[in-house]
Amino acid sequence: MADKKDEVAIKVSNVSKSFKLPHEKHTSVKGALVGLFNSNRSYEKQEVLKDISFEIKKGEFFGIVGRNGSGKSTLLKLLAGIYTPDTGTIQLNGSLTPFIELGVGFNPELTGRENVFLNGALLGFSRKEMEEMYDEIVDFAELEKFMDQKLKNYSSGMQVRLAFSVAIRAESDILLIDEVLAVGDSAFQQKCYQYFDKLKADKRTIVFVTHDMASVRQFCDRALYIEKGKVVEISNPTKISNLYEKKNLVNSINSNDNLLQLSNEDSMQVTLLNSKKKSSSSFKNGEPIFINIKWKIEK
Repeated sequence: MADKKDEVAIKVSNVSKSFKLPHEKHTSVKGALVGLFNSNRSYEKQEVLKDISFEIKKGEFFGIVGRNGSGKSTLLKLLAGIYTPDTGTIQLNGSLTPFIELGVGFNPELTGRENVFLNGALLGFSRKEMEEMYDEIVDFAELEKFMDQKLKNYSSGMQVRLAFSVAIRAESDILLIDEVLAVGDSAFQQKCYQYFDKLKADKRTIVFVTHDMASVRQFCDRALYIEKGKVVEISNPTKISNLYEKKNLVNSINSNDNLLQLSNEDSMQVTLLNSKKKSSSSFKNGEPIFINIKWKIEK
């Protein structure tokens, strides 16, 4: 029988992270250098994550959702080892590849072809291995006509497609994916979704940060909702997606209409209905979806 510890891919225990924001602003190099030796410098402490704890099992597709500024990306960078926590521990059981800020290692003055080999080397592949994978990478990115052009002439979407196509060649145990599909067109997004299906079939461990609740419902086994640096709830993807959409709707109503203020988030109920007007969490392609909203208001 396998040890319980061997079944856990990621364990986050009581992790907190804060940043120091200096009050003084420097407009020159001289001012910045002088500021380094100023003992009276003042800072504002920004707490981004507060006492975060959760576990992700091996082979699990785990979603992390939350509004902008909630701490999602900071948490992902802690998992990737880009940041270190102020307090608490992060344990990883297996090799890891972060899909964070894809294309960060690319050189805009080199061609697409040269950047493929450069990025492959950063991932640990030999030149021979990259030569064997090159045609598949270009075919997946659909950039055959542009590989001998300099990267600075690529659109942001083309750069992400190329970077994603290289990154997925890494056979890591754990993948961290942060909104990589945001700039891709619909056809490329569909390719990525098919790749996600393959990852699930291969029982790879995926940590997926996104604002797309349809993707959360489709791929995730569990999801975590984070707000103001704290874990609000960890549950099944349908419950977490509904919670995220409900909070967004409440905030949208309260911020855009001074005459209508919801008394609290629990005063709203949002239900998705299928074509038979029955509550449902899954829908067929082309099937109409009805949204039933009930709320209590203060005035």
